[in-house]
Amino acid sequence: MLGKKLVTAQKRGETRALCLGLGMVVCSMMMYFFIGITIVPFYTKSVWTTETVCKVLKVSIKDQDPCPNSDGSEDEDIFPYPCLQVRVNLTASGQEVMLYATEDTLERNPKCSYVPEKSEKEVKAKIEKIASNFKNHQSVPCYYNPGGTQTNVIHSRLYPPKGLLFVFLWPTLMFTGGCLIIFLVKISQYVSVLSAWQ
Repeated sequence: MLGKKLVTAQKRGETRALCLGLGMVVCSMMMYFFIGITIVPFYTKSVWTTETVCKVLKVSIKDQDPCPNSDGSEDEDIFPYPCLQVRVNLTASGQEVMLYATEDTLERNPKCSYVPEKSEKEVKAKIEKIASNFKNHQSVPCYYNPGGTQTNVIHSRLYPPKGLLFVFLWPTLMFTGGCLIIFLVKISQYVSVLSAWQ
């Protein structure tokens, strides 16, 4: 009687472990799919791939400027903010170009180097702080397009290679853990059958 209860409990534990392992594998595959359709296209679409140093030439803040859409449609997130413009010298080519915060900044408003979020508080003070930081540093790291299709440069990439690897780390760990659990359960079942046969 006790032996039957132990076997039943063992089977239940194995079933739960298998369900956990399979659930982890399925969740990791869903995460891979989600990353593949959301983050990877932004990474591959970015043409600013080469890092260099840019020399800051001019930093100016113009009057409040609304954020226009590239397609000209209406947007609820349009609001006035001080327009920060940073001109830099691209050391790789010697050109004077506009510096943007990220790839997204150029798409949202090509006139300004930095576009704040509507939810940000004290936007004017933050933009003035960013401008003073640029004025205090004569040179800043920047990314440019070696192909020449974009003459502008960006200060930081939204999805750098290290960031992309970090994003793939968690689903990879979950997938590996799930496969390991399934493998250990199958090994345990095989050993049980082998010992029972002997």
